[in-house]
Amino acid sequence: MTTTTRIVLAQRPHGEPTDDDLVEEQATLSDPEPGQALLQTLYLSLDPYMRGRMSDAKSYAEPVAVGDPMVGGTVSRVIDCPGGEFAAGDIVLGYGGWQTYSLEAVSYLRRLDPDAAPVSTALGVLGMPGFTAYAGLREIGRPEPGETVAVAAATGPVGSAVGQIAKAWGARTVGIAGGEKKVAHLRELGFDEAIDHRADDFADRLAAATPDGIDVYFENVGGKVFEAVLPRMNTYGRIPVCGLVSGYNSTSLPEGPDRSGLLLGAILTSSLTLRGFIQTEFVDTVMDDFVRDMTAWVAHGTVQYTEDVVDGFENVRDAFRGLLVGKNFGKLVVKVAD
Repeated sequence: MTTTTRIVLAQRPHGEPTDDDLVEEQATLSDPEPGQALLQTLYLSLDPYMRGRMSDAKSYAEPVAVGDPMVGGTVSRVIDCPGGEFAAGDIVLGYGGWQTYSLEAVSYLRRLDPDAAPVSTALGVLGMPGFTAYAGLREIGRPEPGETVAVAAATGPVGSAVGQIAKAWGARTVGIAGGEKKVAHLRELGFDEAIDHRADDFADRLAAATPDGIDVYFENVGGKVFEAVLPRMNTYGRIPVCGLVSGYNSTSLPEGPDRSGLLLGAILTSSLTLRGFIQTEFVDTVMDDFVRDMTAWVAHGTVQYTEDVVDGFENVRDAFRGLLVGKNFGKLVVKVAD
């Protein structure tokens, strides 16, 4: 028997998740059976989609049940695997969730090579966020050389990859982020333009940075950023919608006039393609290309990445709340154990 510390969804949050919504507790795991592995969590990925899983509103995935541990990608060490598929000490990518130990089916695990790349990158640039950027940009954005690609939350794990991939494919890149430090980092990553969405004259700065308009806008944020981008979209522009983090803690619709007419009018008059997507729909058709291309880009420095590593499982809840308001800088992971 193994004791795990875990964080469970005690009740569905109203607004920002509190410690009453996400409760830490101890639980006992049974010994693994053939086809299972007992794992010790080394790194836990924190991602905006998790806020949606706390809600029971209709979505692309089933909500986390009240009383269950929060879900999440993990890099873990194998403690025991009675079927022999993995050896004790192997490092694997799995989905152990917000807990220090987990019991997982071996069919869902992937062995990682610590000598090939830092294992935490399997949760970021070489994992789901990187694949989300690659698949959404290739299959929906389809940037052509010389076109302008704009992306919000551009220092995050998805946004930073979007900009650098678009640059590798010959596009002109415009990154949008919050704060001077993040804007400076976008320039270090090679974005052609970097804009602070917190600036009072953000819309004017965006217009100056996109004199020929925007051909592809990779949406991660929503809200006032999208309102400023929409008038800049060129005819036949493409908008992959990956996330809307600005509204994840909202408890009501925004005040003000109904803007749906402006959106629909822009879609009609500019022949825009606006398509939401979940990265899993592209796994069968795109994953092999992603692994080939992104592994090479990272190895050659074409795509750089930043990790925001929070030390200690006890800090998971505060780190997650910070993620939802943009306090993280790069891919947010929690280091649970050495």
